[in-house]
Amino acid sequence: MKLDHYLKSKLTMSHCIRVAVACAEDEAVLTALSQAAEEGWIEAYLYGDKAKIEVILNDLKLSFKLQIFHCETAEEACSSAVQAVHVGEAELLMKGLVDTSVFLKAVLNKEWGIRKASVLSHVTVAYVPKRDHIYLISDAAMNIAPDLMVKKAIIENCVEVAHALGLEDPKVAVLSAVEKVNPRMQSSVDAAELSAMAKRGEIVGCQVDGPFALDNAVDEEAAHHKGVTHPNAGQADVLIVPNIEAGNVLFKAITFLAYGETAGVVMGASAPIILTSRADKAEDKYHSILLAHLLKGQHHG
Repeated sequence: MKLDHYLKSKLTMSHCIRVAVACAEDEAVLTALSQAAEEGWIEAYLYGDKAKIEVILNDLKLSFKLQIFHCETAEEACSSAVQAVHVGEAELLMKGLVDTSVFLKAVLNKEWGIRKASVLSHVTVAYVPKRDHIYLISDAAMNIAPDLMVKKAIIENCVEVAHALGLEDPKVAVLSAVEKVNPRMQSSVDAAELSAMAKRGEIVGCQVDGPFALDNAVDEEAAHHKGVTHPNAGQADVLIVPNIEAGNVLFKAITFLAYGETAGVVMGASAPIILTSRADKAEDKYHSILLAHLLKGQHHG
């Protein structure tokens, strides 16, 4: 199971969507856009250094449906791309070769930004070949040290993606370093409370359990050996990490050690935001475009 095949199997909407790309002067970004455009998924509005964009397009011999808007600075490119989504000229937003902090400052602009929910959070959809399984991971890029209520919102954003992927009642594992509550380890305390909140109906559309260490969240044998009695031990669909460091390490371990395939979006805005690491391969950026397209289709559906 390849991630692109999996995502395409979930797509119910095939029409071309306009994507505004901030700081598009990047080989991997343009390669991913080219593939998506050639397949009829997107039309690209490219914001950034026009000369650099054209050099890359020529060097890679890329030709697809696009418009280039020259911007003198990264800040101008980000603000222009965000405003294109804000006014409806584009339907999706994509981060190119720019620091996430610069990009998000434009997204969160109070006058023309596209923030919708109180909490924006990043969701990774990862295919791990060795396990032949799809996992959703949140949050590896946005919220540095989320408290209990931010974690609740992160779960809700992640569950929205899970539902779009056809997981009607996803199993959410809230991660810690332990599988029992330790009052000195806040992540374990939060995990138990989030599980209780779900059981009280305060988090809906999913099953939430925790705390879990990673091994007993994804491996039933490991859970059995440790005597973990959570009903969904070892069967997680969604992994909620305790903080951005844990999420970042997990994401990059899947990518660079397990050779997994990933897609990444930010949820909580008025449109899905395609946000990947600058080090991600063109393939993962292409997967992220497909995922955002799927989410946009679900939103309109």
